[in-house]
Amino acid sequence: MKKKDVEYFRKLLNDWLQELLSQADDTVSGMTLPKENFPDPTDRASLEADRNFMLRIRDRESKLIKKIKEALDRIENDTYGLCETCGEDISIQRLKARPVTTQCIDCKTREEALEKSLGL
Repeated sequence: MKKKDVEYFRKLLNDWLQELLSQADDTVSGMTLPKENFPDPTDRASLEADRNFMLRIRDRESKLIKKIKEALDRIENDTYGLCETCGEDISIQRLKARPVTTQCIDCKTREEALEKSLGL
């Protein structure tokens, strides 16, 4: 991979990471505010459902943060953009679509077909 491509993905991943970390801080701040008192049980249930939804989103984002950090480590180790399964280059188009990917499209397609056939 060309040096300019590596720098592009480094910046993209770092910007994405900072955005996610900032959002996580906002969520924690919002969750520590005093609880509102809702006399109507429906309003309370709605608030709880919204909070649970937000926590699920943040859980998914924390997993994404881990993947971003791993991708940044691969950039530092000069292994970013190489398929972990076959060792071939991952296309720039695939990396642009999914910057944290660790597999080329062929290996990922095979893996998903195998998972589907095994019912996973």
